[in-house]
Amino acid sequence: MKKTKIYLGLALLAVTGIVLVAADHIDAPGSMGTSADIADFYAFEPTTGSDNTVFIVDLQSSVLPDLAYGTFDENVLTEINIDLDGDLIEDKVIQAIPRDGIMYFFGPINPSQKGLNSQVWVDAPLGSVEISGTTAKVTTTTDGVKLFAGPRQDAFFFDFFQFNEVISGNAPLGFKTPEDAVDTFDGANTMSIAIEIPNSMLGTPTAKNALGLDVYKTWVTSNKKQ
Repeated sequence: MKKTKIYLGLALLAVTGIVLVAADHIDAPGSMGTSADIADFYAFEPTTGSDNTVFIVDLQSSVLPDLAYGTFDENVLTEINIDLDGDLIEDKVIQAIPRDGIMYFFGPINPSQKGLNSQVWVDAPLGSVEISGTTAKVTTTTDGVKLFAGPRQDAFFFDFFQFNEVISGNAPLGFKTPEDAVDTFDGANTMSIAIEIPNSMLGTPTAKNALGLDVYKTWVTSNKKQ
């Protein structure tokens, strides 16, 4: 199968199961401030009982609202990894990589090379979508896969300045109530990649979450061309 040059892993953010969220803002020094920096990863059913799964990867969320964001780095490959047998090794991967204003998606495929190194499986195209600007653009493939890439409002709600006051000992009353807290990231964007895909293309989930529901074990990595 045709593939491209090796990409070496830069950042990893893990989450197990559906309707879970992981956050990892501004603490990956090797990728901070670039679209290799993974901020959040969401995996969930679009509706209760749906036969689809939605994956959302938010990248480059290390700046305050009044600072500018960049674009997707064409040397960075983003991979959504899915473990189907409980050994915490990817059995399926979905890849996303930008070229000339288009985000190209590949997979899901069982990669022959696993772990830190990855290669783009160009013989397994999933679809592509024009990278959005101020207007969101979504592509739906003939397989029923929906694809999006572009800037989105940062969904992470956090009063960063009050947090600093608390940890420095300058806020004896602690954190503010939800009504009084200020969302530091309000108005800020992340560079987001979103996929809605039929579960039939992923395989049968073998894990259970705390509610006893069948879920996928999944995590995301960013990889830079070597």
